[in-house]
Amino acid sequence: MSFERIAVVGMGLLGGSVAGAARARGLAKRVVGVSRGRDTAAAAKAAGLVDEGTADLAAGVAGAGLVVLCTPVFAMAETLKRAAPHLAPGALVTDVGSVKGTLVETLPGLLPPGAHYVGAHPMAGSHLTGLRHASKDLFEGAACVLTPTPTTPPAAVASVKRFWAALGARLYERDPAQHDAEVAWVSHLPHAVAFAYAESLAAAPAGAFSLRGAGFRDFTRIAASDPELWADILATNAKALSGPLAHAAGALARLSRAIEAGDVEALHRFLVAASEALAAANGDARSGGRAGNFVAREATPKE
Repeated sequence: MSFERIAVVGMGLLGGSVAGAARARGLAKRVVGVSRGRDTAAAAKAAGLVDEGTADLAAGVAGAGLVVLCTPVFAMAETLKRAAPHLAPGALVTDVGSVKGTLVETLPGLLPPGAHYVGAHPMAGSHLTGLRHASKDLFEGAACVLTPTPTTPPAAVASVKRFWAALGARLYERDPAQHDAEVAWVSHLPHAVAFAYAESLAAAPAGAFSLRGAGFRDFTRIAASDPELWADILATNAKALSGPLAHAAGALARLSRAIEAGDVEALHRFLVAASEALAAANGDARSGGRAGNFVAREATPKE
């Protein structure tokens, strides 16, 4: 597949990686990176991630057959509202937002006639942020969830599927509510728990940190993620996240009671159940089968 022009709006880790991957794979004759700052736009071009970098949103999206929104979720609607008058007839819009319900409800109504939005969420990234960490191989083998609606034109869905597949992603389809419920468990809850643990470290004895090992580093890695970005994600997906948070809080309370009681048998049962649940989850992730109570549907791009 090839577009005359792809515009990637937002030159952070994900935006830089989308642009670099698209350019490296020849998915457009010209890949344009749009950033709020001229320095970042120039850096993206200097790094070979884009053919053109600009801080002018209107000029950046003009003539693009595909626009990829890589801003934080809270900024996407306003960004698209400003870009919409400058979109080419028939332009496609996709994104990398990790909460889809609000975007699917809002973004299509901001588009001019003939332009179409197909929501996407590549499950790739890092606690590291910024353009300097971008990688053209970031999406190789990563799951990417597409969230078309019954009113999304099939041709638009097929084109966006081909785009993400060409970046190396494994494609899945979910309706927006199902997507938000599932990522609440596998992405948003782990971040929330890691942040909560990190916040509690203020109460730890100072000498404890000289004893840090691999377990500490593994568990706290995602707590180093961008606070502004994750405050937005957690608040936006609050409804879907409330249930997982309650389950996790209940599990921690049961574990605490068993520890305080010195009940070794109860602790063993708890840890075995946790181990079995994790093994089942990892097996499901490898097979692309069940995730929680939802059945995965792998989406094969239509040629």
